[in-house]
Amino acid sequence: IRSLVWNVNWLDLSGAMSDGSVTIRTRKFITNRLLQRKQMVVDVIHPDKPNVPKSELRKQLAKLYRTQPDLVVCFGFRTQYGGGRSSGFALIYDSMDYLKKNEPRFRLARDGLYEKRKTSRKQRKERKNRQKKVRGTKKALVGAGKKK
Repeated sequence: IRSLVWNVNWLDLSGAMSDGSVTIRTRKFITNRLLQRKQMVVDVIHPDKPNVPKSELRKQLAKLYRTQPDLVVCFGFRTQYGGGRSSGFALIYDSMDYLKKNEPRFRLARDGLYEKRKTSRKQRKERKNRQKKVRGTKKALVGAGKKK
């Protein structure tokens, strides 16, 4: 099945953001129908700033691709040696349902869309040691609190 559509897009967005002018370029643009998203590499040129916050990048990319900032996920940005230029990745999902289904939990947690259940270290260790004493599918029952 060939559902990936390859495009080469150079979209420039020059405008004043906070302290100076920042240019955002996207390249290696792919429409990924299997995961219901658009994927791209984002190059940011920021000569007067040490870096650009991901929240501002999300807003600008959402405006550029005519979507909501909540559906844009930016990650993996690295500033080139000498500064003034960064590159990373951006994903733009078709809906919030697809975003929550396909994104890893750690990235959802960064955006405040997922909260990890916190158990104490001692409880986790006791559960692990109880699970060692049983075999197969009964390990799940031990975690639920029913010991057989």
